[in-house]
Amino acid sequence: METGSPDNTGTTGTTGTTGDDREADEPGWTGLPPGLLRMRRLLLVVWLGLLAVGLGLLLGLLVGPGWAAFSLLPLAVIAWGWVMLGRNWRSWRYAERADDLLISRGVLWREETVVPYGRMQLVEVTSGPVERHFGLASVQLHTAAAATDATIPGLDPAEAERLRDRLTELGEARSAGL
Repeated sequence: METGSPDNTGTTGTTGTTGDDREADEPGWTGLPPGLLRMRRLLLVVWLGLLAVGLGLLLGLLVGPGWAAFSLLPLAVIAWGWVMLGRNWRSWRYAERADDLLISRGVLWREETVVPYGRMQLVEVTSGPVERHFGLASVQLHTAAAATDATIPGLDPAEAERLRDRLTELGEARSAGL
């Protein structure tokens, strides 16, 4: 089966046919909104830019102007980090299936977490000051096993609340039979 590439919204669809019924079982993956990528890149540029300026001034005044060239190292890290943040952002996605929630992430080491609705104990929506400034929120899922706790970062607050309400409703319905 061929998978489509992410579009501008970060969602990924499936295309192609294989002749069997596996198409119907494929989850509809949802990517993270671009606001998370903008926030992370801005934080990267601000912090490493301040480090580069401070290092340049400190080395230029204390050691000599020739040593101030070492302040260009944080600028190289900004360029590298810019690309890596984009790759990491594209790797994050989640899918709501009939019985569980899938969370997939990672570039070099792919990690896919499956959280059954009936095992969820608590679903939290959190948003720190920087996330609130950028209009973002995170959904954190807590289960009985600490190793399966999962987080979906950088969602729109309305989507985070919708997901929290849906997961809570499904979790209550699935655990009622236990």
